[in-house]
Amino acid sequence: MKSVFITTVLAACSLILTGCRSIPPLAATDPLPILAWIGPPAEQTTPERYRELAEAGFNISFSGFPNAEKLAQSLEVAHAAGVRLMVSCPELKSDPEATVRRFMGHPAVAGYYLRDEPNVRDFKELGEWVRRIRAVDDTHPCYINLFPTYANTTQLGTPTYREHVERFLAEVPVQVLSFDHYPIVGERLRADWYENLEIIAAAARKARLPFWAFALSVAHNPYPVATVDGLRLQVFSNLAYGAAAIQYFTYWTPVSTQWNFHRAPIESDGTRTEVYDRVRAVNAELQTLAPVFQGAKVLRAEHLGEPLPRGTQRFEPASPVRTLETEGQGAVVSRMRNDTHEFLVVVNRELQRTMDLSIAFEPGAKVCEFTKQGKLRRLKAGQFADQVTPGDIRIFVWSR
Repeated sequence: MKSVFITTVLAACSLILTGCRSIPPLAATDPLPILAWIGPPAEQTTPERYRELAEAGFNISFSGFPNAEKLAQSLEVAHAAGVRLMVSCPELKSDPEATVRRFMGHPAVAGYYLRDEPNVRDFKELGEWVRRIRAVDDTHPCYINLFPTYANTTQLGTPTYREHVERFLAEVPVQVLSFDHYPIVGERLRADWYENLEIIAAAARKARLPFWAFALSVAHNPYPVATVDGLRLQVFSNLAYGAAAIQYFTYWTPVSTQWNFHRAPIESDGTRTEVYDRVRAVNAELQTLAPVFQGAKVLRAEHLGEPLPRGTQRFEPASPVRTLETEGQGAVVSRMRNDTHEFLVVVNRELQRTMDLSIAFEPGAKVCEFTKQGKLRRLKAGQFADQVTPGDIRIFVWSR
């Protein structure tokens, strides 16, 4: 089944408005990878459930399968819906070479799930496991997800979070760097969220690896039910720092005796919640913006506002930006490059309030706004002034 998002992206790339003809069209891309953590359970492997997943904007799913046979059946169902799966079954651990050979040629394989949030003492074993898989299949990535900065030293097994990430990359030869951080607690943001993005983005650049980041879509104490504003703030901040894929924890509501999980997009009994429609709306926006972010390089990721988030740098204008001003708690401001285009990306860092944004570009600079409808909009006299709703994004583009 062809994703509706491919049509959206192609349509977005073809729209050039009068006054923006000096900017080449943005190149069509593959859909942005969007992963559902805990997708349809093995017993819910039906065409209807995977079509529902795809309609919410997910193109990768991770669920543990009880055995390789059930995984094989699910790969066929997922493929028909345009969804790829992370290989996760006991045989991947007990006989990785044979399991990888069995599945590596299937078009619905997205990668190999190994572990979530390992301690440093697990790194040696994980490194050996990754090398065994990559000796057979060096195309599909081995997936291991790391702790956030608010994990304690007992969980990490290292004195600092930076050392944990550095040792992981030195000892485990993964092809992507994934981490989770759930920044919205009640009505506030964790103080260390952007510091976490800074650490991961820097480590990924040094290792020359893409990184994958999360948004939280299942409520549990102390985390609230996901809203469109909160989801936007998470996914757009991740992209502004250079994330190559967006992941949601979770799609299907897990059953737990430890955590009060509730109101993920799909409840544990299989019914939809209001979060399903919220996630679907945000994912549609992500795919419209995919031509901006797919393959883009972050030149600078900085911040405005008082106080600056911990571990971040203050925004300083650089050509063709003369001034950029915000009111309120501030914004993420990212300069990015993608092929022949350069972008200025501004994300409202507020959870509750709309932000006033004003930008002045240099005289003669041919800058346009790239909207979430996939259109290029001319700026009058090189000036921009508008309000940005909580967590939302504005993108400006010019040719280099």
